[in-house]
Amino acid sequence: MEDYNLIVTSSPHIHSGESTSKIMLTVAAALLLPTIGSIYFFGPRALALVIVSSVAAVITEAIFQKLRNRPITIKDGSALVTGMLLALNLPPGLPYWMAAVGAVVAISLGKQIYGGIGANPFNPALIGRVFLMVSFTGPMTTWINPVDGTTGATPLSLMKMQGVSTDYMKLFLGNVGGSLGETSALLIIIGGLFLIFKGYADWRIPASYLGTVAILSLILGRDPIFHLLAGGLMLGAFFMATDMVTTPITKKGKIIFGIGAGFFTVLIRFFGGYPEGVSFSILLMNAFTPIINRFTVPRIYGEVKAK
Repeated sequence: MEDYNLIVTSSPHIHSGESTSKIMLTVAAALLLPTIGSIYFFGPRALALVIVSSVAAVITEAIFQKLRNRPITIKDGSALVTGMLLALNLPPGLPYWMAAVGAVVAISLGKQIYGGIGANPFNPALIGRVFLMVSFTGPMTTWINPVDGTTGATPLSLMKMQGVSTDYMKLFLGNVGGSLGETSALLIIIGGLFLIFKGYADWRIPASYLGTVAILSLILGRDPIFHLLAGGLMLGAFFMATDMVTTPITKKGKIIFGIGAGFFTVLIRFFGGYPEGVSFSILLMNAFTPIINRFTVPRIYGEVKAK
């Protein structure tokens, strides 16, 4: 009788071949496109900000895991992605030490305090950005023009305060003032579509998010194309609203999430005192994610609704 060595393990027994590190490093690779755009328009300082933020995020993650006697998992790339995303949400002239502080807050208060990757209810990079906005409002709202390096208003600020629009092509290519991630809508879209193609981002969230902003802008008599291309909407829709951890898991839930984020973005942009609303809208919808998941769970096949 032939002897077989059987290994018994719990399900599932079929592995897709995906891993956290593979997904995170792919997202980081996609983020290189807007990062390269920011370097082209704002110079080496943009690269330095990305490096400082990323290194601070990785080091903070390692320190917190060491203090908690947990395995150090910085090689999975999740802290790197948080650092890169935070940097792309910062003004190019922000002092380096502020970027480092933002990264420390993003990892510590946005991620590790909840138990680490997969347990955080809010997008860590946006937690870091909002902290910097509240703590260092002046430097966080000082923008540099890519043409001559002088300070100036962002397209959203010009529209809100003076009613001045910006050329669509400049917005699309990125030749405008703003955060590093507001550089090129084109590069962000390419990177986002790549993630959708790989299956690491669900098309329902950016489609419903961008579609809601466009429709509401049109209804309210605003320029939908301008509001789609201006500010951090593209970066938020493709790279932050699609975060697997902080967004709904159901298809219907993802659409609801995108619609809600679009609604809050328009509400803040058009009626609030702040010209941008992407960060706050995504964080608000992160808070609603557990409720959305609860009410959009699909019914089990054959299940009969109780009367």
